[in-house]
Amino acid sequence: GEGTPWWHLITEDFVTFEDLGEALPRGPIGSQDVWVFTGCVIEHNGIFQIFYTGHNHHLAKIGRPQQGVLHATSPDLKVWTKDPDFAFFAPTENGYERDDWRDPFVFWDDEAELWGMLLAARKTTGPAHTRGCTGYATSPDLKTWTVQEPLWAPDQFFTHECPDLFKMGDWWYLVFSEFSDRKQTRYRMARNPHGPWIAPADDALDTRAWYAAKSASDGRRRFFFGWLATRDGEKDDGGYQWGGDLVVHEVVQRPDGTLAAHIPDTVAAAFNTPQPLSLTPILGPWHAGSGSITTEAGGRNSTAILGKMPEECLIEATITVDAGTVAAGLLLRASDDTDTHYEVRLEPARQRIVMDRWPRPGEQAFIDERPLAIEVGKPIHLRVLVSGTNLVVYADGKIALSCRMYDHRGGTLGLSAQGGTVCFDDLAKKGI
Repeated sequence: GEGTPWWHLITEDFVTFEDLGEALPRGPIGSQDVWVFTGCVIEHNGIFQIFYTGHNHHLAKIGRPQQGVLHATSPDLKVWTKDPDFAFFAPTENGYERDDWRDPFVFWDDEAELWGMLLAARKTTGPAHTRGCTGYATSPDLKTWTVQEPLWAPDQFFTHECPDLFKMGDWWYLVFSEFSDRKQTRYRMARNPHGPWIAPADDALDTRAWYAAKSASDGRRRFFFGWLATRDGEKDDGGYQWGGDLVVHEVVQRPDGTLAAHIPDTVAAAFNTPQPLSLTPILGPWHAGSGSITTEAGGRNSTAILGKMPEECLIEATITVDAGTVAAGLLLRASDDTDTHYEVRLEPARQRIVMDRWPRPGEQAFIDERPLAIEVGKPIHLRVLVSGTNLVVYADGKIALSCRMYDHRGGTLGLSAQGGTVCFDDLAKKGI
């Protein structure tokens, strides 16, 4: 039937999960919350509270808001009771559109000594595709909310979904997901929780395939939880669907305040069963030494295979390029002759890491890319996590690149290089 609920999972390591079942059920047909969309969970005075989006697009047909903020409470995070007396809708008299008022994020503002609520909202003025804003409301008691001017309204995106706000060091971070420009989860930085907000040169933590991410902290570390979107028809060129598999990144702060994504240590440690590698050259010269494999691919393309890939594995490699290198990377699920494959490729001239495939359907050059600083003679460490059709690549503990691998479900692991001399060190293929 129609609608979506919330379910409750528990994990201590992002490897094993306990399923506690349905936590917040969808409402009956005709109610505000037939679709229970995202929100937040906080604790206050010993009571846990959910502020969530109640969505029902059928209501718009009878002149009622299709979205509103609703409320539920729990003494133990397990049994939740919806609050029938709480409903918070967009005030159109304040310049907010009626039907976009969702994804509440509630936090305590120390400076104002008030509760704040961020919302995915839209203004009623301006070009339709750039009216998105981060709505803002305040409350002294979590019951009565006063709508304020938007926290951030850059006139840039259709909407700012799944807002999230946190402080790390001396910086505040405002996180949002947008589907009108690059369709990514992105962030802004400020010295104050009310801005002004600045955009780093790379304002994303992953590709457009990883969406709707929100964060949580255990007091020491901060993790981002997003979905790696499934694709229409389970095809590499299928459109991204609205949901997928959970992918969790740990984020750390660089010296300049920007954020870097890397694999949670517990996930990496779970892959502790080494699997054999065996070098078979396909094109060009290859040399295997103690712990390293090198190719001199001057002016040409070099490829080699290393043995079968399991459906689930962690692949590690440290790649060093010289001044003549055009590209270097790992072949995934390649045929024995490498005529079909995926490729995680470093491109020094373009300062990026790319996920590519062969054959390429249509005119699309590659699946996705992320910016990455690549220097001659400086090793880059790759961790490539494969689980079914899911692929997550971590480069130097800074950059994450997630995508799907549908068209090729099996094959070998391989190496590739174009031009120059490339050294592959610390190669490893590990299972759980």
